[in-house]
Amino acid sequence: MAPIITTVEDLRRVAKRRVPRMFYDYCDSGSWTESTYRANEADFAGIKLRQRVAVDMTDRSLATTMAGQAVAMPVALAPTGLTGMQHADGEILAARAAEAAGVPFTLSTMSICSIEDVAETVSKPFWFQLYVMRDRSFNDGLIDRAKAAGCSALVLTLDLQILGQRHKDIRNGLSAPPRLTPGTALDLLTKPRWCWSMLRTQRRTFRNIVGHVDGVRDTRSISAWTADQFDPRLDWDDVRRIRDRWQGPLILKGILDVEDAEKAAATGADALIVSNHGGRQLDGAPSSIAALPGIADAVGPRIEVLMDGGIRSGQDVLKAVALGAKGVFIGRAFLYGLGAYGQAGVARSLEIIRTELDTTMALCGHRDIRAVDRSILWAPSAQKTRDDAPAARRIAS
Repeated sequence: MAPIITTVEDLRRVAKRRVPRMFYDYCDSGSWTESTYRANEADFAGIKLRQRVAVDMTDRSLATTMAGQAVAMPVALAPTGLTGMQHADGEILAARAAEAAGVPFTLSTMSICSIEDVAETVSKPFWFQLYVMRDRSFNDGLIDRAKAAGCSALVLTLDLQILGQRHKDIRNGLSAPPRLTPGTALDLLTKPRWCWSMLRTQRRTFRNIVGHVDGVRDTRSISAWTADQFDPRLDWDDVRRIRDRWQGPLILKGILDVEDAEKAAATGADALIVSNHGGRQLDGAPSSIAALPGIADAVGPRIEVLMDGGIRSGQDVLKAVALGAKGVFIGRAFLYGLGAYGQAGVARSLEIIRTELDTTMALCGHRDIRAVDRSILWAPSAQKTRDDAPAARRIAS
């Protein structure tokens, strides 16, 4: 009997059973001790909402814009590497689900399906995420390919100049396609659905790279090339150069510090994403939601502020919007759905988040997501106890 899916957590449990361990762990883990990875979720739980009653809750709207694009709700699918290893043709399936839901899909440089693969299968423009490599001609080629595919925004990731300490990926021998070892083979034997779907596709490696870099054609050569390519010299001059080359909306991903947010705003970029790379880079950094209010206060009037990290429900979306985000990106939440049920699972994850967001917004006394601000958050200091003792300070203060 199929499980009843009511939350993103339900999808996670199914995905854990169906996705090979190395790819499930790639999705559901952080760097080093995973303290930042855990904080991304835990810090949302500490933010409380104000319940309001006897207000008109009819004619509600979640529609808004992100990076100048109309969206059905303030949610985009984040760029996630190896999405096509959670489920065969995963990027294509996720893009289709996002299109049907009226939200943006963002394709990663390190995707399994290529820019062209996705462009051939969707009818509306999607977004493309760029990693800056040492090979600047390859970077320029990616930008030009994204233009040719009609991508409507470029998401430039700034926080992966060097790779974080991802111990689970090292232990699992992460690769795409997976290298067959006794342990890997045994794991795959317990994942027949995944194996069958993979046998039916030709998309099993990094297709944005293979065929676009001389000498890169198999797992070993891809690993050697990528290990040496993330550019530690990336600086704000590079950001400005990319701004000049890409004429569409530019979104800078990986901002976690107010000083960096100020520099991002000065580049002419259209938006920034408050992000710690899902807790997979600097372990010990603050959660994204903890960093969001200060950054929104500092640069919100000058550059659109978005965020990712720890979003597992519509309530999390509402809290992020209340604290200054124009919208959020979800990664693991849609990957769980993809690993569990393919395109239908991604659609279900978005449906769950939309329902939770709509219901919670209504119970907080609002009808339009664009009007939500910090007034919907419960402030203990403003709700004195009977003995007039002030309560603890909120994360949002």
